[in-house]
Amino acid sequence: MLDAALIERALEKTGKSKGGLARAMGVRAGAVSEILSGIRLIKASEIAPIMEYLELNSVPIVGRVGAGASIQPELEQVPPEGLGEIELPFPMTEETVAFEVSGDSMLPKYENGDVIVVYREQRYPLSSFYGEEAAVRLKTGERYLKTIERGSSSGTVNLKSFNAKPINGVKLEWIGEICVTLPRGQIERLRGKTAAKGRKSARAQGGRSSEK
Repeated sequence: MLDAALIERALEKTGKSKGGLARAMGVRAGAVSEILSGIRLIKASEIAPIMEYLELNSVPIVGRVGAGASIQPELEQVPPEGLGEIELPFPMTEETVAFEVSGDSMLPKYENGDVIVVYREQRYPLSSFYGEEAAVRLKTGERYLKTIERGSSSGTVNLKSFNAKPINGVKLEWIGEICVTLPRGQIERLRGKTAAKGRKSARAQGGRSSEK
């Protein structure tokens, strides 16, 4: 949900100005202050430029989550900056991160190369996730995408797959609640759109430089 509070946090996080946002929106300078104070509503035509200027639709892909594969973060070959970002067609809360699915044990619902967007921090107790699919990190460090079931002893769970043997009697350190799932094909289209936008921006900047 795009609202004044989200815009204000994004301005602070990115260090961008209200004046710059107003220019991106194509409105007078005071309009942004009016939105932040609740005097003025955001128009539908203004949502896209607000999202783009404040990068509200960008989610970092911080690593992989195993659906068949066992992802051990200390051995994972991921650069410090992560696996890149995805730009969604809608705003996302800054409390989310993304993981790329690795493996095929959760077919047909999740395929190798799909991306799941999850909440960075676990927001609810373990018991509320029984019977639900989620990204999880075990106490021993491995990361998986599995269905969480109650274990046979206190504090343990069984992790179920659609196409693999369950992992029984393990303890979880973290549960990443899934809020968006993006199929691999959609990810490729979104990345292509982002690349095209980057090329267009570079050409525009080059044109401005040649005019000087």
